[in-house]
Amino acid sequence: MTRCQLFFIVIILWVCGPLPVDAQQKGKATFYTRKWDGRKTASGERLYNDSLVCAHKTHKFGTLLKVKNPANGKEVIVKVIDRGPYVRGRIIDLSLRAARELGILSQGVAVVEVSVYKKPTEVPYEPEPEDIPELELEATQGSSIIPQWQDSVVTNQSPTKP
Repeated sequence: MTRCQLFFIVIILWVCGPLPVDAQQKGKATFYTRKWDGRKTASGERLYNDSLVCAHKTHKFGTLLKVKNPANGKEVIVKVIDRGPYVRGRIIDLSLRAARELGILSQGVAVVEVSVYKKPTEVPYEPEPEDIPELELEATQGSSIIPQWQDSVVTNQSPTKP
């Protein structure tokens, strides 16, 4: 590699910057043993075997991650509540349930793909066109429509009580 090629690579890396945080990672995953059930994690939350949670080194606590097992195509969404793993080559520690849903319990260590999960934005309620009533408002020429609450103010009369 010449100096010129090296210079251009350095310039490209400098301009582009580091990879975004939500870039996909590929690496080895492990899972917590049953004896961790009920223990506090680094975030202060307790780890339960039946929860869909994980430990990750860099993502913020509460971040939702999509973990995919490329060997069988199974996916699971987990929440980051702990730090780790601190073993070279491993990128995520999963709860027992998450590992079961990915089908990696019998392997112990498996290659997975991890990416940030972004919830799709949904419109809470959008009525169908036939659900919207059609209103027809008419006023005769020269007449003005005055709301009843304004009518008593304009004429300085107090509203009559029934």
